[in-house]
Amino acid sequence: MSAIGLRTPVAPAAGLQGPVRVLLRQHRRSLWAAGALLVLGISIVVGLRIWVAVASSGELCADGDTSRCGDGSYQPTYARTSAENYLASGGTAVLLLAGLIGVFVAGPLIARELESGTYRLAWAQSASPAQWLAARLALPAALATAGMTTLVLVYRWGWSGIGSNPHAFGLDWFQSGIQPALGPTAVAYALLAVAVGALCAVVVRRTVLSMSLTALVLGTVMVGLGKRRYELWPTVRHLGIDYPSSDIWHIESGMLTTSGKEIHWADCIRADPGGDLAGCLRNRGGITTFVDYHPASHFWPLQLVETGILLALAALAVALAFRVLRRRHG
Repeated sequence: MSAIGLRTPVAPAAGLQGPVRVLLRQHRRSLWAAGALLVLGISIVVGLRIWVAVASSGELCADGDTSRCGDGSYQPTYARTSAENYLASGGTAVLLLAGLIGVFVAGPLIARELESGTYRLAWAQSASPAQWLAARLALPAALATAGMTTLVLVYRWGWSGIGSNPHAFGLDWFQSGIQPALGPTAVAYALLAVAVGALCAVVVRRTVLSMSLTALVLGTVMVGLGKRRYELWPTVRHLGIDYPSSDIWHIESGMLTTSGKEIHWADCIRADPGGDLAGCLRNRGGITTFVDYHPASHFWPLQLVETGILLALAALAVALAFRVLRRRHG
């Protein structure tokens, strides 16, 4: 019997290896673009640190002042002020990058295949619907985790080096444009973006609409948490006027009445702009000054609570995505 044309059958790749390899081939250009963005972000931070170090030859004082020390004025180098301005938007850049990840997962990675029907080819071969979706979640989640972790480490290095200057402007740890890029919340936002993108894709099944809905959902979560971040951990209350004024996140202040009722400075500012605010508060019954704030020691509790919320939302979105896929395709 002739053996010509006989071949040993090749078993399909077990688990997610086959679908992941297919994704890597299909979207290699997008992966190269993502890698380029990562290198660009790292290069910007490293370049800013080098620029400030080189320009420090023109600084006459240890705090970066280019004018005569102790003369009551402070004049930094152009390199230092530029670095502060760029680094002050690091957290915003991280959120935008997370949004791009979610939009990519929702559109080109999942919804486009569901809309065009090309998913049937993968399902007819070795991958089940659950494996197909799992691969489209696992690959971007792994790459986003690695990339965001690298960016956070590099950004913290750049931010700590420039922000350690006592005269640094706009680099406080609690700033909304900075805080998301200083810890694990950056990774959590990226994972939430992957999960929300997958959920929107399997629900809507239309490329452009899925991408738009993903951007809307992620934007709502980001803005909402950014505005209410100060509520994620209890503040510290100080009575009197000798409270710490540096490296704190000031939340609220005013006076307390004899009954303990709070009267806020903002109330008097609105009622009588430019007037005697202290007198206004006393006239309303205030007797003791209070200040509510977050000290620098609250950075990690705030980060970890926000990270937990984001990961819980991501887990919920993933569970819903698999449930929708299972109900529609078994």
